[in-house]
Amino acid sequence: MNLTSKRILVTGADGFIGSHLTEELVRRGHDARALVLYNSFGSRGWLDRTPPELADAIEFVAGDVRDPNGMRRAVEGCDVVMHLAALVAIPYSYHSPDAYVDTNVRGTLNVLQAARDLGVERVVHTSTSEVYGTALRVPIDEDHPLQGQSPYSATKIGADQLALAFHRSFDTPVSVIRPFNTYGPRQSARAVIPTIISQIAAGATSVRLGAVAPTRDFTYVRDTVEGFIGVAGCDACVGEVTNVGSNFEIAIGDLAVLIAEAMETEVEVVLDEQRLRPAKSEVDRLWCDDAKARRLFGWQPAYGGRDGLRRGLAETAAWLADPENLRGYRPHEYAL
Repeated sequence: MNLTSKRILVTGADGFIGSHLTEELVRRGHDARALVLYNSFGSRGWLDRTPPELADAIEFVAGDVRDPNGMRRAVEGCDVVMHLAALVAIPYSYHSPDAYVDTNVRGTLNVLQAARDLGVERVVHTSTSEVYGTALRVPIDEDHPLQGQSPYSATKIGADQLALAFHRSFDTPVSVIRPFNTYGPRQSARAVIPTIISQIAAGATSVRLGAVAPTRDFTYVRDTVEGFIGVAGCDACVGEVTNVGSNFEIAIGDLAVLIAEAMETEVEVVLDEQRLRPAKSEVDRLWCDDAKARRLFGWQPAYGGRDGLRRGLAETAAWLADPENLRGYRPHEYAL
């Protein structure tokens, strides 16, 4: 599918990955409609900081994926829907699981129903590597069993299965992209990389973390965005799940050392028990097999391997260390 001349709706466009994706679509000359979460402040999230030359080319729509009528109006007139809107913080899913069902499952259903009824040509649904749970084999390919080890991951499994069911039941042209631990500028402090960087940037000599033994496959946001665009344009991805990851795993403790090196400092890691997940809920190992994405649409991470991770961390640290950006974080508080 050629995306040229297609009108593309991005749900969750005000968020971390969604804002980067929306801006990149505009840079490539695409007709982008950005669904941002309605709020009384009129905030467009990270897109409030989009350069005017890009922002002027974006059609903004305020709404909520939990509202089926609002989703129908947002989808109307669009050829492609990239569905990123979701609640993503794992700790908060222990606190308020109902909210995750409403947004991640019912919200996805509303997007799918609107896309089906309005004859959308392509829906890209966003999954997460958390649906795999602790790796039973590595690297993790798309046939790996799904394990809901948190309310968050359980709702994402449900949303993924709904998306695939719409394809099988109604021939809705759905593709599922499954990114592994995306990081980069604008990421919330609820994620481990900005947690570490913001503490160091604020002058801390010790970094407070939860479990440091689990491994993750960190994917720089530019690579994830390329994955979204690749999946959207790939006919062979319809009805399929496609992993996007760096094909490199690193333990959280080793990650902290790498970040400190990138920021030219040394830090001590201190255990903060409130940051620990329940033992059976912790995902101990994630490592992406990205062979399918490479095969289907030629994707490969520009920030792959340890060297790529170093470059991505350096770029992220430089962005977050800017006082204007650091001001939006609370480095010494635990963000649920």
